[in-house]
Amino acid sequence: MLVDSHCHLDAPELDHDRAAVIARARAAGVTRQIVPAVEAASWPALREVCAIEEGLFAAYGLHPMYLSSHRPDHLPALRECIERERPVAVGECGLDYFVEGLDPTEQQRYFDGQLQLAREFELPVIVHARRAVDAVIASIKRVGKLQGVVHSFSGSSEQARQLWQLGFMIGLGGPVTYERANRLRGLAATMPLDYLLLETDAPDQPDSGIRGQRNEPARLPVVCETIAGLRGVPAEDIALATTRNAERLFRLPAA
Repeated sequence: MLVDSHCHLDAPELDHDRAAVIARARAAGVTRQIVPAVEAASWPALREVCAIEEGLFAAYGLHPMYLSSHRPDHLPALRECIERERPVAVGECGLDYFVEGLDPTEQQRYFDGQLQLAREFELPVIVHARRAVDAVIASIKRVGKLQGVVHSFSGSSEQARQLWQLGFMIGLGGPVTYERANRLRGLAATMPLDYLLLETDAPDQPDSGIRGQRNEPARLPVVCETIAGLRGVPAEDIALATTRNAERLFRLPAA
């Protein structure tokens, strides 16, 4: 049984066949999914999606790529949402220095506000860090007493090591299945299993077997099998370790 630690099951790309997507995930052994929000306007719909059936766990946050839709009053609203909903995490939040036009100062303000909420409510954070891993690490250190995951990790082994020392996990998904992703595959082959989470980021980041197509959580076993192959161990070992890691980080009930 696998946990998809990062899946945007509420995305509009899944509106027409969401029930079938969930069914295919269950058939593939993906029994639980963490569903992070990206903007305040999406929180009600995400809540409804996660109420469809057991095994879908909401996280609420403000994604840096949706900066234009964020407002200062969304941070107090997030606090109220956390108090009312008791989600498994704060996120998706973070910093993105890759997309042009996203003001770094504004990104930092919303990121810091969410880190403070995560610390206050003792919740893990689900972090987006694109060309901003060092800045993310600095923010985590500055706020302190945090735990979480940097999803779709694309940094260096040294940056990964710093995150482990801070108690953060690394989320790996479809990109690790591409043969040219040498640095990422090297990290997957050697990193401590205690800090690894599996994800799809569906409907985005398809694995190499469905390049250019819509991704979905049923593809998570491909990620698991790829990492197992890189490490030279049975896929069951990776599944067991990463499931336990997800249960520990997000405080999920044991399967």
